[in-house]
Amino acid sequence: MLQLCGRRSALSAILSRTYSSSVTSSGLVTRRIEKVLIANRGEIAIRVMKTARKMGIKSVAVFSDADRASLHTRFADEAHHVGEPAALKSYLDMKKIIETARKSNAQAIHPGYGFLSENAEFAELCAKENIAFVGPPTQAIRDMGTKSIAKQIMSDAGVPVIIGYHGSDQSDSKLLEESKKIGFPVMLKAVYGGGGKGMRIASNEEEFAEKLESARSEARKSFGNDDMLVEKFVERPRHVEVQVFGDTHGNYVYLWERDCSVQRRHQKIIEEAPAPGLTMEQRRSLGESAVRAAQAVNYVGAGTVEFIMDVKGNFYFMEMNTRLQCV
Repeated sequence: MLQLCGRRSALSAILSRTYSSSVTSSGLVTRRIEKVLIANRGEIAIRVMKTARKMGIKSVAVFSDADRASLHTRFADEAHHVGEPAALKSYLDMKKIIETARKSNAQAIHPGYGFLSENAEFAELCAKENIAFVGPPTQAIRDMGTKSIAKQIMSDAGVPVIIGYHGSDQSDSKLLEESKKIGFPVMLKAVYGGGGKGMRIASNEEEFAEKLESARSEARKSFGNDDMLVEKFVERPRHVEVQVFGDTHGNYVYLWERDCSVQRRHQKIIEEAPAPGLTMEQRRSLGESAVRAAQAVNYVGAGTVEFIMDVKGNFYFMEMNTRLQCV
């Protein structure tokens, strides 16, 4: 099943047809994709290229000085140099990526995962340059990238969320007050966080100030913003996530769930599909909630909705990865 997940992601790497649809001020625009630039490297770039080749679409690789001899540069139909080894001067340089797409006459850019895949500014820039961004709409990326906004959207859509405080008053005293209302232990999370950074568990009021400062400090260094949200900490949790797909015609499906509970420092080590020990009713409920989450932000493409599950089998929305999942 783990192998199937990998194939599933590869098949979703390019849109299911050789046409891209995007929404502009004048309506839905559909155009044929004959060449796609993959703004990534390594294994994910090769997977996208293989799928493109099967579909008769030419692929364009980009590479930094450090990756000049990498396999993905030889596997593509053509390859272009985009800068120095540092990602900020190559794979994260939006201007160079767009210029390369223009120079190679690529009609679309696939970001893979990491790098520019969840960058709303880049998706917006692609739209302005009339280049198809193989991914969700800009607003979906923006909304799901901000935890406090995402939680509110999910709550409004009827997707279960953990009780917590997602307000604008970020004073230490207000966060402590709300933590007392929620009840310790609480989880402190960076509003703009990800990858397990900017997260701390405060087990009681006595250690709250220390944990809050630690979380804020890491958030500032990692994301340039130390706004926090507070949620009830789910003890002995399971991490279960669901793969979803949406198109530009309002159709949505879920491809079941996987368990990602085996982690180290909030980073997944093993993903197991299907998730063990769940009933069909639980699997269906998870999938339907994931679809509601995608519908709530008019999602397009492949995405992953992550849930946390307590010992009683209740599950709650955590976040949505607005990109191809790296499995």
